[in-house]
Amino acid sequence: MKAIVYEKYGSPNVLELKEMEKPSPSEDELLVRVHATSVNPAEWYAMKGIVVARLMSGFFKPKNNRLGGDFAGVVEAVGKNIKDFRAGDEVFGGRSGAFAEYVCVRNAVALKPANSTFEQAAALPTAAITALQGLRDHGKILSGSKVLINGASGGVGTFAVQIAKAFDAEVTAVCSPQNVALAITLGADHVVDYTKEDFTRSERRYDLILDIAGSRRWAEYKRVLKQDAILVIVGAPNTNPVIGPLSHVLNMKVAALRASQKVVFFVAQFKRGDFAILRELVESGKVTSVIDRQYELSELPEAMRYLGTGHAKGKIVVTMKEKAHRKK
Repeated sequence: MKAIVYEKYGSPNVLELKEMEKPSPSEDELLVRVHATSVNPAEWYAMKGIVVARLMSGFFKPKNNRLGGDFAGVVEAVGKNIKDFRAGDEVFGGRSGAFAEYVCVRNAVALKPANSTFEQAAALPTAAITALQGLRDHGKILSGSKVLINGASGGVGTFAVQIAKAFDAEVTAVCSPQNVALAITLGADHVVDYTKEDFTRSERRYDLILDIAGSRRWAEYKRVLKQDAILVIVGAPNTNPVIGPLSHVLNMKVAALRASQKVVFFVAQFKRGDFAILRELVESGKVTSVIDRQYELSELPEAMRYLGTGHAKGKIVVTMKEKAHRKK
């Protein structure tokens, strides 16, 4: 099979497409032939090898030379202990090393939404799970909650707007001027063009802010948070060469130590139950994947370069097809 590997840290130039041995599923695994995958900031940080990432993945070079986390495809074989899937099932899920034609997966997998293409399903796992767990588990969203999403046009942001609306929240989306129409289409009740309006000077007050852009200081957020509100940090600028975006997270948590509001940072966990929830949300029409560009597996370095610009609208998808039609 073909797979993306990297033997050293650096720019997207370190990514190589190589022929590798096709994996075999254990008794508790599925073998999935991947039709599509998608890229996320986690892969960018792993590829670049920021110091905090090297502590886990290998200081001088990657211990695991495979990248990727999201996939959608067709079950080709099942281990003898698997009872709820069979060969031919169309599935989506999360698995390390997903930038490849095949993956073996155990728990983080579910049937693909019937109304989704493989490309749309591959866009879901990391970004949509992050949005769901950030809003529901860490943000304690309720029906009627007033929610602001800072960075509403990226991968996590486009899903967060839709999922928050599925919880019957009142949603304010903050984005660039070229993405205002998209935010409205996704269901946002209020849209703030950050080039024209400072949402931290608004009269609105929020129960929950999902911070994906990481573009504001605590003192600014505090002005628009209710007394018992929650700020959930999902993303941040990668300005610190040692700990990357964690620098922003630590600064925010320290600044908010004596505040009545709560600051939360988390890393999403793949759970089969949450994949099932995403499938239901998509099949009900409440959530859809926004795909900006589509690449072939051999073009993965180009996809990562585009991710690195920080200007992606929705998700960047990578397909195993020989010829992928991508938006320019």
